[in-house]
Amino acid sequence: MSAPLFLVASLPESDAYRLDGPEGHHAADVQRLRAGERLVLADGRGGTATAEVTAVGRGSVDVLVTVRRRVPAPDPRLVVVQGIAKGDRGELAVQAMTEAGVDEIVPWAASRSVAQWRGDRGQRARGKWVATVREAAKQARRPWLPEVAGDPDCSTKQVAARMTGATALILHEGAADRLTTVDLPDGGEILLVVGPEGGVADAEIDAFTAVGARAVRLGDAVLRTSTAGVAALAVLSARLGRW
Repeated sequence: MSAPLFLVASLPESDAYRLDGPEGHHAADVQRLRAGERLVLADGRGGTATAEVTAVGRGSVDVLVTVRRRVPAPDPRLVVVQGIAKGDRGELAVQAMTEAGVDEIVPWAASRSVAQWRGDRGQRARGKWVATVREAAKQARRPWLPEVAGDPDCSTKQVAARMTGATALILHEGAADRLTTVDLPDGGEILLVVGPEGGVADAEIDAFTAVGARAVRLGDAVLRTSTAGVAALAVLSARLGRW
């Protein structure tokens, strides 16, 4: 099994380091690491440090850094505009997309979104997505921590504005073009729109195509909002050479 990854605010400057706080608790008391075992420290911005556990305390582990590494930022970036879904489907989508390599997730208040993120509720819901991204990134051993857009519920107008300068693709079962064959850029940003349970409305497709977006489909089957994004990311990751 690969060494577990723990996120830190910044990588240690010296080789000797004590991992404490919530991550130290997880390492010492949940995963129960022992002296001699390896772990990876990551700052979520491409920097990693492989280390060996030298001692374990209550809620903390002492480590000795053996290898430092910096991973370049992914290019092109994969951004998913995820229609806000009801129940836990949104969090399921966020978890799977993080593991599959998404670089940023934009919560979208689509016209067919049943759940509404307004006020404090929206901030709490976004907070759950941020926490889900963090845990999924650790599980996947990702050196870059995906972002969750700051606005808890971007409007269609905001999403359309975000498409400027990006290669924007809308997942839609009625599209003629397939994601497996559409042209992809060598760099920049690929922005993928995933609708909520009811799909993307015609007016939204019109708004997005007006700024250069293109509708694409995965195949003949219609996927749930919680699985469409991760399936599309798998296709893109393979085509871009990430996988």
